[in-house]
Amino acid sequence: MSRARRRAATGRRPLVLVIPAVCALAFLVIPLIGLLVRAPWSTLSERLFSAEVGTALRLSLICATCATAICLVLGIPLAWLLARARIPGRGVVRALVTVPLVLPPVVGGVALLLVFGRRGLIGQYLYGWFGVSLPFTTPGVVVAEAFVAMPFLVISVEGALRGADTRYEEAAATLGATPWYTFRRVTLPSILPGVIAGAVLCWARALGEFGATITFAGNFPGRTTTMPLAVYLALETDPDAAIVLSLVLLIVSVVVLVSLRERWIRGAV
Repeated sequence: MSRARRRAATGRRPLVLVIPAVCALAFLVIPLIGLLVRAPWSTLSERLFSAEVGTALRLSLICATCATAICLVLGIPLAWLLARARIPGRGVVRALVTVPLVLPPVVGGVALLLVFGRRGLIGQYLYGWFGVSLPFTTPGVVVAEAFVAMPFLVISVEGALRGADTRYEEAAATLGATPWYTFRRVTLPSILPGVIAGAVLCWARALGEFGATITFAGNFPGRTTTMPLAVYLALETDPDAAIVLSLVLLIVSVVVLVSLRERWIRGAV
């Protein structure tokens, strides 16, 4: 078959696939367009620069970034363990890691309360020995977001590790490099696109977390009221404010995802 024919064959778009694809795209995009159409544009600037929006947005960005940092520090070693180490019951461990993906966020918040509450399995010692109480505090928001978002990072990094060429690591070991040096200077740079992709997904998931946050950290303005919680509160009393807050979340998420995705693609080429 000639090159022109091959291009023509691969370029055909069967309607049986195009129509459902267009419907799926419309299903995902039309609700976002609805936000833009119903936005109170006449009072948008006034609402955007209000103290409530600024406080909630700042708290959301700080907590999501801190949660992502925790996920990077803990999740990369966990992903390496699942991808490279020979441990018994690795399948069970992987299943446990992905449980927060399918667990209702409210249930995750209840589980965190039972563990880190003042009478929880770990929280009783944190409070009794150090006077630390995580529930209904800003650190509690970070813990809740990290719990829900970490599987996104672990899955992405594990996939990158499984797809990485191990010959460079073997060569480094042959030349006398220590395991830590090999991981830091050889393995980690080779999987950096996967790490960035996982961090982006992790950050975006943490930014939009609601159920576990309101259950474990509560809803206290200036302390635990993140943007999703502010949207929920505003929806009951001021729908226009809820739309504005939703627009802010949408814009921040899209800008960060698009910019970091371009960086990820450039690193993968």
